[in-house]
Amino acid sequence: MLPRCRTEGDGYAVPKFDLTKRELGDFVNELKGFHQEFRECFGRNEPRENFFRYMAGQFSELERKSIEPIALAVEGADVRCLQRFVSEVIWDEAKMLEKYRSMVEEDMGDEDGVLIFDESAFPKKGEDSVGVARQYCGTLGKVENCQVGVFMAYGSPHGYALLDKRLFIPEKWFEEGYAERRKKCDLSPAVGFKTKPQLAVEMFEGIQQKLPLKYVVSDTVYGRSPEFIDAVDRCIGVRYLVEVPSDTRCWLRKPMVIKKQYRYRGELHIKEILDEGAKKPVSVQALAKSLNDFYWYRRKVSESTKGPIEYEFTKRRVVLSREGLPGKEVWLLIRRTLGDDPKYSYYLSNAPVSTPLKTFVWLSGIRWAIEQCFEEAKTELGMDHYEVRKYAGWNHHMLTCMLGHFFLWHLKIRLGEKSTSYYAVAA
Repeated sequence: MLPRCRTEGDGYAVPKFDLTKRELGDFVNELKGFHQEFRECFGRNEPRENFFRYMAGQFSELERKSIEPIALAVEGADVRCLQRFVSEVIWDEAKMLEKYRSMVEEDMGDEDGVLIFDESAFPKKGEDSVGVARQYCGTLGKVENCQVGVFMAYGSPHGYALLDKRLFIPEKWFEEGYAERRKKCDLSPAVGFKTKPQLAVEMFEGIQQKLPLKYVVSDTVYGRSPEFIDAVDRCIGVRYLVEVPSDTRCWLRKPMVIKKQYRYRGELHIKEILDEGAKKPVSVQALAKSLNDFYWYRRKVSESTKGPIEYEFTKRRVVLSREGLPGKEVWLLIRRTLGDDPKYSYYLSNAPVSTPLKTFVWLSGIRWAIEQCFEEAKTELGMDHYEVRKYAGWNHHMLTCMLGHFFLWHLKIRLGEKSTSYYAVAA
């Protein structure tokens, strides 16, 4: 059963999505109309036709939706031509994303929209696929050979969709020993190492002013990054709720800071230090465990087949510690599981002082929308079935998965409840 973000008095409920079958002919015509919107993004008719064939295969009932099974199942497709189309043919991706985002805005845009940042891992055998390395694989829950993509999704009262993607390429891939692999994967010299938060910032800055937006949420990978937080803070009117690690340090009250003069190489310098009587910052974990039960509120965050899923929450205004000195004042939201041995989660937010607890509770549960994007794209469109090795191939495959997932949502939105269904294009 799909999780649902449902809390009493929350901002809004993001709708869930169901998939069943419907009449074949209608679906094919709808898909052709959708593809017409992207004709200008390809220079010739052949790649336009292969674009349709590839996505038709992704919507099929094939058990494995990689290039060869798709080419053998879809009428008019050829294995080598489809391989070349996905990995080597030039797509105008910038124009495709521009058109796609305008569609998302038309169908799902809302002034209270939420951007969600998360990553998804794709287990891989061998060492030749671009960016593959032994790294944490969330799909398997352990360190394994895989590729990792950083994704940005959009959620609103009208639905949810993936907006952008970046392949995370580990730093060792830019060492001299990987030169031959980079060449085989057609990794442009213009592509350099970027951390996951830097990739998220790149996507975030590219989407500003393109979609109505009020909130940003993420897990600790991005929440612990000052660069990511500063990028969101620069966007006036946007509020974030980001998860942070348990060792994040803060004060409940801003400590006294004094200025100290010192000489270095004959020059006079001034630096700020904590006053002698000032308390040292505490970890959010220590703060959470020091709070009396009186301050905790039990709230429902979702439903499951076994009943409501509940946590206890509390919030505090805190002053963050940055390099041992007081930084900005923010909200700290703490969530814990029920029972004798609770597990804690910690979130920071730049929301106004007047923000009620129910808003934070709602935001803490809304990340399920991007998880649903991953699950539905993998289950229905073969998002994790690809066998391409080149950099362009990975990006092109992920883009078609994003477009395909949104196309199903478009049917639902355009036709209402009757559109929560589709039929396989290729048999």
